[in-house]
Amino acid sequence: MNQHHKQSQRTIEIDTRLVKTGAVLTAAGAMVASVGMAIGAFAVFTAGRRMIRDMDVPPAQQAAAKWQQAKEASRAGMRAWQSASDAQNRSLAR
Repeated sequence: MNQHHKQSQRTIEIDTRLVKTGAVLTAAGAMVASVGMAIGAFAVFTAGRRMIRDMDVPPAQQAAAKWQQAKEASRAGMRAWQSASDAQNRSLAR
């Protein structure tokens, strides 16, 4: 009876050459993909540096100018709001 039990069990036979070949091809593909991504990143980085170098006004200077404009607009809005509030208070006092 014990013999019958051993015969009914199945084992999986794996061709180790195919597994090794698959692992080697996967590793080679990962290396090729990594090199491709590095080349692409280098191209984008180089293009970005060239674009910034060719700008008339550097990004830091543009940001400072926009910040100054925003502060001035904020001050103007605050003055207009206070002026309107003062005018409304004067008209209510009459």
